[in-house]
Amino acid sequence: MRKGQRPGLKIGMNLSGDRGGYRRVLPFRPAWLVIALVAAMDVVFIVPAVLAFQDAAAGWSNFDSLFDLVGAFFLSAWLIGWLLAPLVLTLVLIIMLFGREVLRTSPGRLDVFLGLPVLGITARYDLAKVRNLRIEKALPKSGHSWRGPHLVFDYGASTVRLGYDIGIGELAEIRRGIERAGGISIRDGEARAEEPAPQREPDEDVLSAPLTAKAACDDPPATLASPSTLALIIANLIPLAGAVFLGWKLSDVMVLYWAESAIIGFFNICKIVVIGRWLALLAAPFFLGHFGGFMSIHFLFIYLFFVKGVSAGSVSGGDLAEVGQLFVNLWPALLALFVSHAYSFFHNFIGRQEYRGRTVKMQMSEPYSRIIFMHLVLIFGGGLSILLGQPTPVLIIVIGLKIYFDVKAHLKQRTRS
Repeated sequence: MRKGQRPGLKIGMNLSGDRGGYRRVLPFRPAWLVIALVAAMDVVFIVPAVLAFQDAAAGWSNFDSLFDLVGAFFLSAWLIGWLLAPLVLTLVLIIMLFGREVLRTSPGRLDVFLGLPVLGITARYDLAKVRNLRIEKALPKSGHSWRGPHLVFDYGASTVRLGYDIGIGELAEIRRGIERAGGISIRDGEARAEEPAPQREPDEDVLSAPLTAKAACDDPPATLASPSTLALIIANLIPLAGAVFLGWKLSDVMVLYWAESAIIGFFNICKIVVIGRWLALLAAPFFLGHFGGFMSIHFLFIYLFFVKGVSAGSVSGGDLAEVGQLFVNLWPALLALFVSHAYSFFHNFIGRQEYRGRTVKMQMSEPYSRIIFMHLVLIFGGGLSILLGQPTPVLIIVIGLKIYFDVKAHLKQRTRS
């Protein structure tokens, strides 16, 4: 589609148009063969989901060790991610059976709603750019052959298709309704290349390109003296004090930073919700399933190699009371890290409107690079500590490196935003 000639997309409810506006409902024609194929695929995905749910429910109803807990959590995370496929297929099936397209017109604007009577996607068009409203008969083997004679209009370099089995009389009635409510006569002929881009409200287009971060750029970039940077440094100094003065072991620091990864994941879900809004209903569970599975296996690895020590021959299931005590002993550092990330979320992401430069896809992948790099540094330091047999000096170096890379990533992200 030509730049500046694309509609704004918005997920939401199918509300009635402005008072005095034009509204026309165009139901779908049921394509029974396609409906049968989608239903069969839905069943194929639902059966493993039911089996996984039974296993996960059994795991949560009776677990005595860390292995059992991780197994139940991993199955639950896998189930959350897997459920998106049957949920989407079921939604598609419902839309094919009960869906509709709705034309809504108000002065200068044409909205095309696609979905169920109460929820779907609205494409918003500048009515002045709509041209060549007409009827076309779909070719027999085309992707829209089910429509038969249907409405078509041009918008920039794109062709928009609506309805099915539309007659000439119906076309004339729809055209009169749109022009009367929109206050603009629909023109025929080619669109001019020099036309300006249509104006959209800045929060409408949540599924296309990211919004410009002009509001965030009004504030100066973060520095070492910024409150969010200082909060991050102070939070990271607590485990350093624990290693120097309280005798924290390598296992304590590893568990602490694993918990920080969980905190990062929690606030990343909050960011996905802010950016995606309705889209977060799909994106957030997918991220939770993928990230949760990764975190559960990662904690089991940390527990076996750094808390219990495989070299010592300890391969027990892991006592849950002992695991819980690990986190109880670390609560001051955990609280400090949570407060630090919460402050950054509200001050930078919300206050400086960093969300205006993000898409859901970008946000879903953001935590992984930081977490993987951080834990590679910690695992390297942990191995070095085991080899040298003097963990405290190595822990100080590792924590110092972690502070350095955390602050560097924090400043880079704030500058980019």
